[in-house]
Amino acid sequence: MSVTLAQASTIVDTALKKARELKQMPQTVVVLDAGGHVVAAKREDGSGILRYEISIAKAYGALGMGWGSRTMMERAAQNPNFLTAIVGASGGRLIPNPAGILIRDAGNAIIGAVGISGDTGDNDEIIGIAGIEAVGLKADPGGSKK
Repeated sequence: MSVTLAQASTIVDTALKKARELKQMPQTVVVLDAGGHVVAAKREDGSGILRYEISIAKAYGALGMGWGSRTMMERAAQNPNFLTAIVGASGGRLIPNPAGILIRDAGNAIIGAVGISGDTGDNDEIIGIAGIEAVGLKADPGGSKK
C-alpha cells in the first residue's frame, strides 16, 4: 500500500496552511509514495528555486534508508564516511537535514514520505507532521523501526 493522491493532496495543503499560520518562510512540500514517486507537490510563491529538489531529496533519503532525515543528519555526524557512501550510492539524491518524514499506516508499514524545504529544518518538520496527522496517518521523523 502507498499513500493515496487524496491523502497526499491533503498533506501538502495542510502543511502549507500550517506554515502560513506559523509565519514561516515560503515553503515547498513534496509527498512521495512508497516507491519514491512524486504523488503531490506544491511550491509557494517566493520559495527558492532549489527547494523542490531539496524536498524530494529529504523524502527520498528517508524512504531509502527507512529513517527520517533528522536521524540521517544525526548519524552523519557520528559516521560521515557512511553518509558519503550512501549519498554516492543514491546518485546524490538524498539530503541529511530535518523534514524528510516517513509516513506510516496503522500497522506501522511505511507508505510514503514527505519532504519539505523553505524554512529551518525544524520548522519544516513541524508542518510536515501536521500534514501527515491531518489524514490520520503516523508521522515518523526519526524512522525508528517501531
